[in-house]
Amino acid sequence: MMNQKLKAIASFVSKYDTVLDTCCDHAYLAIYLKKNKLCKEVYASDINPNALAVAKKNIAGAKLEIKTYLSDGLKTVDNKDIDTVVIAGVGADTVLDIIRSAPSSIKKYIISSNNHLAYLRHKLRKYNLYIQEEVAVLDKHKYYVVMLVTKDYVKDNRNTIRFGKSKNVEYFRHLIKKEEKVVDRIPKNKVFRRFRHKQNIKTLQKLIKRI
Repeated sequence: MMNQKLKAIASFVSKYDTVLDTCCDHAYLAIYLKKNKLCKEVYASDINPNALAVAKKNIAGAKLEIKTYLSDGLKTVDNKDIDTVVIAGVGADTVLDIIRSAPSSIKKYIISSNNHLAYLRHKLRKYNLYIQEEVAVLDKHKYYVVMLVTKDYVKDNRNTIRFGKSKNVEYFRHLIKKEEKVVDRIPKNKVFRRFRHKQNIKTLQKLIKRI
């Protein structure tokens, strides 16, 4: 079943891409891409054999042919045609581990990490990978950030690293509310910590005005 996060991921796929959906879970994205002919070819992999078994069942049920791999990221995927990798539904450290094991032939990553987005944005640059676009989508009362990442250099600044490049005003308002809750929990004698988070709120308010 396609949700808003998977649709956002699919929007970054082009018809010329040969895609591997790592951490494919039930293969909903791969099925959607194949059925709608949104890419040149698509493959699916997962480290969990039970999830991959469900993926294969869903692929068969959709009457499609999609090759699957039981693999930790790309570590046991021997397919030189793949140039686009989707990494979604896992944490930042897992995202980076998958990238470290990826061949240099990968031209594009589409990433949706469950956590530590600022840390991930910073680390991607260490691997000479740069965020071209970001979208933030609300799905079942939770925001998901999807990043389009390539090797094409893009200049970033402190704000784009910390808060991203999304143009979603409601997402930034959501971040403001999170910062306000953090401030409320910090003891008043912790002046520097409170100031830092209040500055984050001011920065987010400025970003909203620029959109």
